Amino acid sequence: MLKGGVSTVILGASTLALSLTLAAPVQADTLQEALTRAYNDNPTLLAARANQRGVDENVAIDKARGRPTVNATATYIEFLKVSPNSFTAPERTLQVGPELNVPVYQGGAIKNAIKASEERVSAGQADLRGTESSVFSQVVAAYMDVLRNQALVGLSSNQVDVLMINLEATSDRFEIGDLTRTDVAQSRSRLAVAQSDFRTAQANLIAARETYTQLVGAAPDALEPPPPLPGLPDDVEQAVLIAMENNPDLIAARERAEAAGFDSEVAGAGRQPTVGLFARGQYQDFFGTLGGPVSADFTQNETTANAGVQVSIPIFQGGLTAARQRQAFARESASLEQVIAAERNIIAQTRSSWSSWQASLAIIDSANAAVQAAELSLEGVRAENSIGNRSILDVLNAEQELLSARVQLVTARRNAYVAGFSLLAAMGRAEARDLGLVGEGLLYDPEVNYQRVRGKFWDFDRDPEPEAQSTSTRDIPAADALIGPQLED
Repeated sequence: MLKGGVSTVILGASTLALSLTLAAPVQADTLQEALTRAYNDNPTLLAARANQRGVDENVAIDKARGRPTVNATATYIEFLKVSPNSFTAPERTLQVGPELNVPVYQGGAIKNAIKASEERVSAGQADLRGTESSVFSQVVAAYMDVLRNQALVGLSSNQVDVLMINLEATSDRFEIGDLTRTDVAQSRSRLAVAQSDFRTAQANLIAARETYTQLVGAAPDALEPPPPLPGLPDDVEQAVLIAMENNPDLIAARERAEAAGFDSEVAGAGRQPTVGLFARGQYQDFFGTLGGPVSADFTQNETTANAGVQVSIPIFQGGLTAARQRQAFARESASLEQVIAAERNIIAQTRSSWSSWQASLAIIDSANAAVQAAELSLEGVRAENSIGNRSILDVLNAEQELLSARVQLVTARRNAYVAGFSLLAAMGRAEARDLGLVGEGLLYDPEVNYQRVRGKFWDFDRDPEPEAQSTSTRDIPAADALIGPQLED
């Protein structure tokens, strides 16, 4: 079982007993620790969180369009040549003027733009859930790949040892005339193939460990067998129903379709009048040059102010607004179709994962039976060979059958676990928030940042300079093929 506190999540009639503790582990020895490390340090997941924080800002950006704006303009002019008919033209002037604009009515464009951005924030949060689930699925697959390949290296190594002993025994019996040169050649051939398979298994183990390091940010160290996945559904129909309600990709597609509907309203707002208030002030200084020779008769600086209401009524825009709304309608239609596409994909993914999981469970049963039968068969063939009723080739074939059955069993266990976790992911139940995490305050909640920035309006309210949070793996030594604990019964 996973180390640390373990809690369960009720899922209909099912319970998910895979829990994560977000205390920083020293070594990722368990699946819990591997998932926790990836949750805190995987660059793909951290980048998705940063991108979502960028999406959050769209709400503040759209709200800013409906707020008052204040501008100040300063203009200094040096008149290098003035009209010869002007006797009072100044030689230079400085103009300074603030301006206040207050949008009152924008045809509903701002209101609907804000609603569209809010829907996209919700869609982005669902996408973030999907990214988290995807990263977790990759980590689980990598974890199980390391365990499987460790087991395969162990089986291959054992097969090499067995065949070496068999070759020595065959050679000894050949020396006393009990066997032929053909028997020796067959033993030597099988040993060479086993040695080749052993090297391949080692290479696959190294590749699996490097993939694990890439995802988790730490090298695998004495990985323990994973816990069971009791939160799986009783039948495929239940799995599909849960996926339809909770799959983050489908939720995101629905939210984007809602946002596209508001975009259509924004596009249509271009036909509506707009109303705004304004107030302006201006200070002008001529530096004593206004009036020329009689400048003493003129005031050399002045202050003016005005305020009013500005109404803009679009009458004809060359079809621009209609084109924009038709374009928005087309995009909304595309979004609605994408919801159906997401539904189809999730249904197919859920059913496929269910089928793979069930098939792997059946293969485990068959492989267990095959291993037991192959062990008995090998024992019998060896006994019969010792009295001359079986050939060396029969013994070699029996050993190969036993190895194949064990490899199939190890692979089926890996496939069953990965397929089961993939099924949970399709159901929207393979994320940190669903895994009974101990210490809720340590979970990353994208809503916190959204609430932090949605109402900000101060122009100088900056965040700290960006810095990478994930760690590099360049200092982690290259993986080797030394084997540790293997998949157990």
